[in-house]
Amino acid sequence: MSAKERSAKERSVKERSVKNTLVASCLLGASMLAHAQGGISPFVVQDIQVKGLQRVTLGATLLSLPVRVGEEVDATRLAEAIKSLYASGNFEDVQLLRDNGVLVVQVTERPTIAGISFSGNKEIKEEQLKQSLEGAGVRIGEPLDRTTLSSLEQGLEDFYYGVGKYSAQVKAVLTPLPRNRVDLKFEFVEGPAAEIKQINIVGNKAFSEAQLLDQLQLSDSVPWWNFMADQRYQKQKLAGDIETLRSYYRDRGYLKAEVTSTQVSMSPDKEGVYITLNVSEGERYTVSGVNLRGNLIDRQSELEALVPLRAGDLYSAADVAHMEEVLSRFLGRFGYAYPKISTFPQIDETSKKVELVVNIDPGNRVYVRRINFGGNVITKDEVLRREMRQMEGARLSSEDVEQSRTRLNRLGFFETVEVETRRIPGEDDQVDLDVNVKEQPAGSINFGIGFGTDSGFSIQAGLQQDNFLGTGNRVGINSQMNDYSKDVSLEYTDPYFTVDGVSLGGRVYYRQFEAGDANLADYDSTIYGLRALSGFPIDEDNSLNFSTGFEHNTLGKPSEGNSYDQLNRFWDLHGDNVSANDEISFNTFDVTAGWTRNTLNRGYFPTAGNRQNLSLKVTVPGSDLQYYKTSFDDAHYLPLDREHNWVLAGKFRASYGDGYGDATNGSHGLPFFENYYAGGFNTLRGFKSNSVGPRAVYNDGTDTAPKYRGDDSTIGGNALVAASAELIVPTPFAGEDLQRSLRTSVFVDVGTVWNTNYSADYAGNCDSSCDLIYDFGDPSNLRASAGLSMQWLSPLGPLVFSLAAPLKEVEGDRTEVFNFNIGRTF
Repeated sequence: MSAKERSAKERSVKERSVKNTLVASCLLGASMLAHAQGGISPFVVQDIQVKGLQRVTLGATLLSLPVRVGEEVDATRLAEAIKSLYASGNFEDVQLLRDNGVLVVQVTERPTIAGISFSGNKEIKEEQLKQSLEGAGVRIGEPLDRTTLSSLEQGLEDFYYGVGKYSAQVKAVLTPLPRNRVDLKFEFVEGPAAEIKQINIVGNKAFSEAQLLDQLQLSDSVPWWNFMADQRYQKQKLAGDIETLRSYYRDRGYLKAEVTSTQVSMSPDKEGVYITLNVSEGERYTVSGVNLRGNLIDRQSELEALVPLRAGDLYSAADVAHMEEVLSRFLGRFGYAYPKISTFPQIDETSKKVELVVNIDPGNRVYVRRINFGGNVITKDEVLRREMRQMEGARLSSEDVEQSRTRLNRLGFFETVEVETRRIPGEDDQVDLDVNVKEQPAGSINFGIGFGTDSGFSIQAGLQQDNFLGTGNRVGINSQMNDYSKDVSLEYTDPYFTVDGVSLGGRVYYRQFEAGDANLADYDSTIYGLRALSGFPIDEDNSLNFSTGFEHNTLGKPSEGNSYDQLNRFWDLHGDNVSANDEISFNTFDVTAGWTRNTLNRGYFPTAGNRQNLSLKVTVPGSDLQYYKTSFDDAHYLPLDREHNWVLAGKFRASYGDGYGDATNGSHGLPFFENYYAGGFNTLRGFKSNSVGPRAVYNDGTDTAPKYRGDDSTIGGNALVAASAELIVPTPFAGEDLQRSLRTSVFVDVGTVWNTNYSADYAGNCDSSCDLIYDFGDPSNLRASAGLSMQWLSPLGPLVFSLAAPLKEVEGDRTEVFNFNIGRTF
């Protein structure tokens, strides 16, 4: 006998045993009831004795017994008492006996569950099983109702049948323990999942079977390269596929299309499934017109303009649902939060046309009584409330609610923002607004000690917090020291210095920099400065920003052999200011003005909208250096699906700077230490940070006809253009809860840096290193790269990783495959 036959025989014997027991119990119960009714005469209870108690207290038993000493009882009264004791859930068996005037209650308690365990379960996790048992009242420490075990076994087997495992078996095993306790163990034999061998669609004429099968989740064939897919049959997926087919037809004009029947057959070994779907297509219908009826709140022309369907269009159930949603949102702007919009198709079978009659009932206009905030453990309520555009006491506006949600998301403090309207019981025209947020890291804390081939020994520490102590204020304290740089900075910004949203902040900083040790053109610099900043909102999306600052910069010239031609020219221009230590100091005062437009849907990891920023920095006339710098940044995000899992992103940056005035006032082009560079995370991934741009050129010191040699160290330029295109994709193997804090993208970067004031004919008078010298004034020296990027919003701040390969480079460019960055991203 095979294992399957033996299992089937055991199940059959078990079922016959259960049936026999039930029949015997029924006969015994009927006999006892007949004996009680005919053989027991009424008597007065003089005393009550309870026997068989172990865990249940005497008091609890007597409370469940609806009989008291001194009462007269008969057979009917005693039957009610037995039912009441069983209903308490404490006893497996109850008998009532009479000993003269004493009522004897003989009970057998239900055993207590001492432990619950599972074995063999892979498809269902233990957490799910425990939740299911909790719902059925089966938990450790509680009495065991044996009658529930068979239903639990059957329910679990039904679950396996639903996911295609038709040979699965579930058995509850009880192990008796001392003190009337039992150990409960569920043993699972899951077996293999049934695979779909074939799916047939019958009755289709308008669309091929291949077209229809492409719409289904279930599949009878899986390509070899799609290792994530399978052919498992699942009952729930089949139900969804039936609705998908119905919708596919109805979205393409087939108003009466139906899946009339479904046949699912199984192979004898229960491992193969064959599915046949019978389709009735019906005729194809076009729209003859859309008629809006009901209460149109005196805005009929506006409502009609929102209708996407026109006469002559194919009927589409999806377009009808979209139309109802658009009309509902429009009514919601005017306080009608719960409109009822119903579309009734009037079908003309002769012309195969359908008129859509849309009945609009806006309901009562609704007002907001109170706005409640939840989930903000760190962030203060006032920080959230000042971003709300929906006000308490005002009529509810879906537009204001959505704008409030967007502004909260743009703060960058929250992983999710959910806004829900909750009706007030007994009030038809009032609601409460519940705003629930899930906070995320709004800054970064870093401390580290390390060693690198470029930077040598390094130590860094800092705090960057965009939501300092939950106030929404930005605070930054950062310090860093390595072989070529020492930096310290302190900044503070209050984005709501006034109730109108005017921001105010400041920054103090100090830096020592040795460019030669950073693979840049060699020079030394010591800078300290301070800056005051302020911002003024224009409207919801636009703002103006202003700042003014002072900076003191001391430059040290490298030794004669390491001095390059561009630095020498700058040094000669400012030779009158050279100190005895061969240093030059500059004091500059500047004013900066900027405009920002932001329609992004989130502060971190946006998926829709765009952001533009235009800025201009000018040193004040009379400063030791007179120059200006302007920059324009643009970023666009276009979602490709409704869930915003696939997003096309584009970024562009253009920057330019130059001197003004005349050379006698120290203004001859942009100072070289203010130049632009490209490379690294911000512009060109695949190239080392700040390594793309015009390079240092050295001469041999000949006065009449100097010879020049190139170098791979970068001096930068006064003009920059960079662009990036990215396809943001769902992060593989990341759960839904991680998708908001992880971002994966495929990108292409393009950029160039050049010097518009370049005039020296270095290339015509160079030595053997001519391949490192090119026309630094030519903007066509583009670099390009492509690769893969991953960003993680970690508790320490945004972490960015990228793998990139250069597609176009210039001789001597310093490239890198892997790049890692800690900092802000959007």
